[in-house]
Amino acid sequence: MSTALLDAVRLHLAEQGGEATPARVAAALRAQGRLLGDTEALDVVAALRSELVGAGPLEPLLADPDVTDILVNAPDQVWVDRGRGLERGDVRFADTAAVRRLAQRLATTAGRRLDDARPWVDARLPDGTRLHAVLPPVVVGSPCLSLRVVRARAFTLGELVTAGTLDAGTADLLRAMLDARLSFMISGGTGSGKTTLLSCLLGLVDPAARIILAEDSAELRPDHPHVVRLETRPANQEGAGVVTLRDLVRQALRMRPDRIVVGEVRGAEVLDLLGALNTGHEGGCGTVHANAAADVPARLEALGSTAGLDRAALHSQLAAALSAVIHLVRYADGRRRVAEIHVLQRRDDGLVGTVPALVRDVSGRVDRGPGWQRLAALCLAGAS
Repeated sequence: MSTALLDAVRLHLAEQGGEATPARVAAALRAQGRLLGDTEALDVVAALRSELVGAGPLEPLLADPDVTDILVNAPDQVWVDRGRGLERGDVRFADTAAVRRLAQRLATTAGRRLDDARPWVDARLPDGTRLHAVLPPVVVGSPCLSLRVVRARAFTLGELVTAGTLDAGTADLLRAMLDARLSFMISGGTGSGKTTLLSCLLGLVDPAARIILAEDSAELRPDHPHVVRLETRPANQEGAGVVTLRDLVRQALRMRPDRIVVGEVRGAEVLDLLGALNTGHEGGCGTVHANAAADVPARLEALGSTAGLDRAALHSQLAAALSAVIHLVRYADGRRRVAEIHVLQRRDDGLVGTVPALVRDVSGRVDRGPGWQRLAALCLAGAS
């Protein structure tokens, strides 16, 4: 199907007004002196609707169940991640203007503004896809699009075992941690699978429990019968109406939660979360960006400082609030693995450190660390 034909039909529809229905497209084709069969006419309708109200050339990629990320760097530079690392896609845009139109249309669909006055956007599309877009001159050359595709359903623990994210023994340990209502954080880098694992684990929580989710962008999709999802909101054009993660955590405390979950701890909300976990709200959890499980206390310390919490106070709350850290690693070939599970323990200097309980190397071998006995004791005490 030629670009010239699509442009001609698009122009005719714009002049006449109305939706790109099959009848209107057929009339536009006749006006161009083109007679197409039913199948060809429907192809034109699909192409136009995709560009006018969908994701344009990216629609086939979004429909691919294996795709987790789509990155557009330029009209002829589209990258895709299907769980094996980034690979060059065969999708092309006509020009940089086409990339900009798509970025602005998607931003509008998400209820956000994207233009020269506000040249970037971070939002969630109606289907749950996470959108980030940046326009020139903030980004050099072409507008840049990043789409994080959210699965319609969470993986089961068995599926993650089959995929190699963790072994059967580690899966049993995670079940025991959930049953014991231990509070934990899932750490790792971007794209390491933190949200995927957390969604999976929340699906294993007692069906009678009430889970309150607080997220910047609603990405968690746990397979659980009683979930309340709270999502932040940016300020409007007048600078009013902003709702922060800290606001959501405070509201969650008043909603009779059995488990409070913060999709990603990234700021002052760490203070409210730790406070909640220290006031009888067991089994809370969330994700945090960190290079290793051992780095999580320092990372939370840095985040706590944004809320005015000093080092000693943060570590005092941390010692009583969190029990374990589950760390994920993404290898160069795209594989995501649970690399280590640590327990938190107060050191002689009064600060909190982590002790390895389970460590998995690159080959897949799993070894118990010095923190294993403590983690096993916590699971046993919580289950009793």
